[in-house]
Amino acid sequence: MAEQTKKNPNDKYWDEELETMPRNKIEENQLKDLKEMIQFAYDNSPYYKRSFDAAGVKPGDLQTLADIQKFPFINKKTQRDTQGVGSFLGELCAVPEEDVVFISTSSGSTGVPTVSPFTKKDFDEFQDTESRWFWQAGMRPKDRYVHALNFSLYVGGPDVIGAQNLGALCIWGGTLPSERLLFVLKQYQPTIIWTSPSYAWQLGEKALKAGIDPKKDLNIKKIIVAGELGGSIAATRKAIEDLWGAEVYDFYGLSDIFGACAAHCEYHDGLHIAENHILVETVDPNTGDILPPGSTGELVFTTLRKHARPLIRFRTGDIGRIDQTPCKCGRTHGRIYIQGRKDDMFIVSAVNVFPSDIEAVVRDIKELTGEYLIRIFNKDFTCKYSVEVEKKAGVTLSDEEVAVLTSNALKGRIGVKPSNVVVHQDGGLNTRSEHKSSRVIDEREQK
Repeated sequence: MAEQTKKNPNDKYWDEELETMPRNKIEENQLKDLKEMIQFAYDNSPYYKRSFDAAGVKPGDLQTLADIQKFPFINKKTQRDTQGVGSFLGELCAVPEEDVVFISTSSGSTGVPTVSPFTKKDFDEFQDTESRWFWQAGMRPKDRYVHALNFSLYVGGPDVIGAQNLGALCIWGGTLPSERLLFVLKQYQPTIIWTSPSYAWQLGEKALKAGIDPKKDLNIKKIIVAGELGGSIAATRKAIEDLWGAEVYDFYGLSDIFGACAAHCEYHDGLHIAENHILVETVDPNTGDILPPGSTGELVFTTLRKHARPLIRFRTGDIGRIDQTPCKCGRTHGRIYIQGRKDDMFIVSAVNVFPSDIEAVVRDIKELTGEYLIRIFNKDFTCKYSVEVEKKAGVTLSDEEVAVLTSNALKGRIGVKPSNVVVHQDGGLNTRSEHKSSRVIDEREQK
């Protein structure tokens, strides 16, 4: 189904057989693909041959899905250390460069940007998966779709092809300035847009300030968001939906694998992950020990079909869990729930705190605009945090009253109060961004 496929718009599923496959059949297919991928990586990637040999494991040692635990982890550091070694694409790559048709790169926000290569087959299967997510979110050939994501080396850029393959009318918006994007939304009346959660919120605010009511003057029915956790935070999703009068669907992707690897269905209860492409494990973030099914820990992904650069036991750095029970929508592929980045979590009074927890509180307080900034610092030999927020214009409560309200709400949700809450006027925080917003400042001394 990689080529454009004529489907009945009333069909619920993009690929019903795949999406509703019984769990035992999913795992049977996973094991078949995993055996092939482990052997392929060992035979063709200099890194994996060296790594497996050093760990004393061979491809033949994998006879069950649980046997993946015998093989060593890799992470972002592995990618950076092997990139460009021996060849342009590096030692993790398992195909010659002439077989690679596309590369994307990571943002480099946690280090040196890493290159993600695709063969033609990798790329086509990537886009078929995107078509599957778009269809799952309700996109149909009659829709007009604005792809408002960065096309410059970003793995999410080509996802627009998945919408085209589905048959939608696609507008390659990219990173247009807000004024130009609002013109596109008003002039062409598209029904679906994809951007980041923070930008979806900010674009709606800018529309109102420009005299455009997103609910009345625009025709957006669905907003796809990715790149930040907001789409899976109920308060943030509701704030965006109330602003636009549209339904929000969260997508999750990794530059290391492909654009969107998981996505909401109409029930918004976790994100269905493409288990035909990815084997999911959950491990203790500190020890790497395997955790029981349903436990929250660091998600570890193994690619099952991507040949250009196989990822065997890749530690994503994302904290979450997977639920492999069938969803109410009828789909049987597991749903992941992301809590935050391992690197973003901080501990206050023995409580694990994620920025997403703070966002959920701030976005739920009607007196606030929803913008926030977190500062993490050490005081008296212990970790503390403070929060800066914006008070909505026209709110009659004093800044002190808003600060107390916010502090108490954070205490109730997270379990620990912030050291202090700083209240700015509407627009006083410099956290609005055209794309991902930076909302955490870590002022602790790094050892």
